[in-house]
Amino acid sequence: MKRLIAGLSIVVFSSITINAQNWPSFRGPNASGVIEGSKPPITWDVEKAQNVLWRTAIPGLSHASPIVWDNNIFVITAISSDSKAGFQAKDRGIGLANDDVKHTWMIYALDKRSGKILWTDKPYEGVPRAKRHVKATQANSTPVTDGRYVVALFGSEGLAAYDMKGKLLWKQDLGVLNPGLWDDKESSWGHSSSPIIYRDLVIVQADGHKQSFIAAFNLKDGKQAWRVERNEITSWTTPTIYQGKDRTELIANGGRYIRGYDPLTGKELWRFSDNDTQVKMQAPLIAHDLIYITGGYPPGRAMYAFRPGAAGDISLKSAEEKNTFLAWTSSKGSPYTPTPIIYGDVLYVIADNGVLSTYDAKTGALIYQQRLPSTFSASPVAADGRLYLASEDGDVFVVKAGRQYELLSRNTMGQPLMATPALSQGMLIVRGENAIYALGGS
Repeated sequence: MKRLIAGLSIVVFSSITINAQNWPSFRGPNASGVIEGSKPPITWDVEKAQNVLWRTAIPGLSHASPIVWDNNIFVITAISSDSKAGFQAKDRGIGLANDDVKHTWMIYALDKRSGKILWTDKPYEGVPRAKRHVKATQANSTPVTDGRYVVALFGSEGLAAYDMKGKLLWKQDLGVLNPGLWDDKESSWGHSSSPIIYRDLVIVQADGHKQSFIAAFNLKDGKQAWRVERNEITSWTTPTIYQGKDRTELIANGGRYIRGYDPLTGKELWRFSDNDTQVKMQAPLIAHDLIYITGGYPPGRAMYAFRPGAAGDISLKSAEEKNTFLAWTSSKGSPYTPTPIIYGDVLYVIADNGVLSTYDAKTGALIYQQRLPSTFSASPVAADGRLYLASEDGDVFVVKAGRQYELLSRNTMGQPLMATPALSQGMLIVRGENAIYALGGS
């Protein structure tokens, strides 16, 4: 009997461990970017195939991150009929790409252990309904799964849901999603906010020139459960769920207001004025029973840490520096593109220009700053005492977590890295310009 109990304990523990290694959405569990016990590698060499478990070519262009559930990896892409189509990884302008040709939008399921393609589908074909920035693609939004459904948002082409074996269950047209330069309605840089799943709902935030809403759709059939008009300026941020003892809040970053909603009904719970901050891209972060909001243009705008449970308008009044629900604020420090990460009691912020700044997550006090020799669009991820930062130059920097800076390695992939990597069971899963890599080993 003792052996049986011990055996059952091992099975239960193994199941918990495996489930803990799922990376189901943008930045993994609730956009945290953190997974423990994965033990991804510190060093690897792509050219020599050292600590490279497999490489799978994926055609087309996409900045969407890979997601993981059990033994499945899911990625999306947009394949242009123009063989010269591409993106400019280090562009800092406002130019638009010319995509006025047929595209095919695809979803791929890969075997996590081997990289073998398990199934594919092409839910949409045609000329894109919206333009994109020269730095972006026509497939920027990371898919999401709960182990029953896989939902992918293909920008203005629409939302598509599958079962885990690749059967298309439903599609939903969301209209033209065209966020761009906030004061130029002809500017369309491409949608990139990713869907999230809460209970039996998939939730989408879409702030653009022709629309600004947040909406929930039933996972089972795709029917709209609720929709709230936001009257926001353009943004690219993915919403996040705060789940507390007393209530659950759907947190949505935005240029005009940071807001909390009831995720089951869409009812607005609270709002905080951010004074028309342009170009919001970062997902909200949840840690230490606080809600962290960053981002905006110009780079270096304010960062906020809110206490949950607010009601109504909690914006700062004239001459106020904080209030009951604002735990701390920093007048500067926000990144422009990457979402920061909270690991332990430290908030790590990587700026587009490579400056890594660390703050005490509970007080906002600056700990250290260090410049990395590259530029960044992808967001950092972390595991087992290490941060992984994928750069536009094609290098992954591995930095020791903690209150003192220590660079552990710099690993060259040989192609621009725009998508945020995924972590699962000893693997760092990296999306390059034309392939997915699984990196693992010592």
